[in-house]
Amino acid sequence: MTAIRARLAAIPSWQITLAIALLVLGFLIAAQLAAEGPRVRYTTQERSTLIETTLGLQSQQDALKAQILDLRTQIGELEAEGPGSDALVRQLNADLDQARIAAGLIPMQGPGIVFRLEDAGVPGGGADTLVTARDVRVVVEELWLAGAEAISVNGERVTVSTAFLDIGGSVLANSAYLAPPYTIAAIGPAGLYDRVRASASFAAFVAERVEAEGLHLSVAQPDTVDVPAFAGTVNVRYGRPTGSPVPNP
Repeated sequence: MTAIRARLAAIPSWQITLAIALLVLGFLIAAQLAAEGPRVRYTTQERSTLIETTLGLQSQQDALKAQILDLRTQIGELEAEGPGSDALVRQLNADLDQARIAAGLIPMQGPGIVFRLEDAGVPGGGADTLVTARDVRVVVEELWLAGAEAISVNGERVTVSTAFLDIGGSVLANSAYLAPPYTIAAIGPAGLYDRVRASASFAAFVAERVEAEGLHLSVAQPDTVDVPAFAGTVNVRYGRPTGSPVPNP
């Protein structure tokens, strides 16, 4: 005992103080980890539940879209049934088809081009190196101006009611969340790509976003481009048809 006391007395006081401080610090760290463990597990479990819910809702949305397209096809077939020899009925059916095409309610196929927009892929490059809703909107607008007749983005038909909005790391269009890369398909006349490239605003977009920020923009010109039908709602809530002008007597 005397020898042990002598050794303890020989230890400098600062070492004893440091050992006590380290012991207390270790205890605090262990308590902190024990407290955070359940919270991390809870957060992970909650995220898994949200992901499963999101995937389930997306599946339901896809099923409803398919049902809408099937019902519209059946309606078109029923409306086409009638006295085929009646010229008026044939004209009305033709006008109805043209209206459906203009509204994007009929899938289309024909010559055209396909653009592909991808993020720059630079780690830590910031928001400017990511494809935004504005980038998608610029390409779509340039295609319309060049004479495109039908456009889709990642399988979503672009209509007069389609808007592109940034939602986190995705783009919202027609109530559907589109994830990069973005495939923009368009049907149009021969030389559609040349018309787009000749546009000054498209050249400015390439210089400011593609070349300056490193976004990836590629283009293909397949023999046939498929554009699906619009599967959303076409109900008009605020607009109404204007009355025909009354001719002067």
